[in-house]
Amino acid sequence: MHYTLHQLQIFIEIVKHRSITRASESLFLTQPAVSIQLKKFQEQFPLPLTEVVGRQLYVTDFGEEIARTAINILEQIKEMEHKVQRFQGKLAGTLKISVVSTGKYLMPYFLSGFIDEHPQIEFKMDVTNKQRVIKDLEENLVDFALVSVLPEHLSLKTFSIFKNELFLVGNKKRINKLKEGEDIFMSQPLLYRESGSATRNAMEDFLKANEYPITKRIELTSNEALKQAVIAGLGFSIMPKIGIKNALEMGLIETVDYPGLPIETKWNLVWLKNKTLTPVAQAYIDYLSDNKSSIIDEHFKWVVS
Repeated sequence: MHYTLHQLQIFIEIVKHRSITRASESLFLTQPAVSIQLKKFQEQFPLPLTEVVGRQLYVTDFGEEIARTAINILEQIKEMEHKVQRFQGKLAGTLKISVVSTGKYLMPYFLSGFIDEHPQIEFKMDVTNKQRVIKDLEENLVDFALVSVLPEHLSLKTFSIFKNELFLVGNKKRINKLKEGEDIFMSQPLLYRESGSATRNAMEDFLKANEYPITKRIELTSNEALKQAVIAGLGFSIMPKIGIKNALEMGLIETVDYPGLPIETKWNLVWLKNKTLTPVAQAYIDYLSDNKSSIIDEHFKWVVS
């Protein structure tokens, strides 16, 4: 067999997307180029890797087996490259972090300096919902996860980043319409994150502790959508300050003083307690220990002040 690494990469993308069109888009190649390489790769096997029924591409069982082997081959080659770099005295490998959606507003600032110091490192960050982040931890698919509320069922080591404050917010027009003495939680529409998110849980815990009945509930599935809904005047919400900085500065959103608020938690980088950190992961923790304060002073003084 005389397949190339490039053909392996193309075939993996085709299997991943079940589409030559989407594979070509992800690889920044033309569809004819991807089709030609798939044809050349297929010619080296006695059994079909894919088949087309109607206009839909399907991967055969044999093709799935070849794809898994191709992934292993590319991972081994990548590890071989990392070993060469390590023998040359360079820190090399892959750093994988899973981040809850609101964490996207802060995590890049705690990574840029580290990546600059170690250009050989490959980095993967998955910004997703809390359930997916916890699953990534449970299945040991990542080195670290960034969360604001620790999952109680997992035994974890933690590195505290800084505090996370959640404020009651609304747009100026809706705030100005409030009658004197009117209780927001008793009379106004409330905007929620999706079920399971840390922001949603914090808001529901606050309402439950104060025994507020829910008059009208609107649910949105991302922090950005929630922010836009508040800006548009759909209602009030409890949101993390880290995610609404620009809207606050522009006067699109205002915080509302309310007894028991803001809610304060912490942003934590966490990993499984029994996990042995890779040299790259340990180097990253060391980097944070040395540089956390200066990063906060430069980028997040407005959050912690």
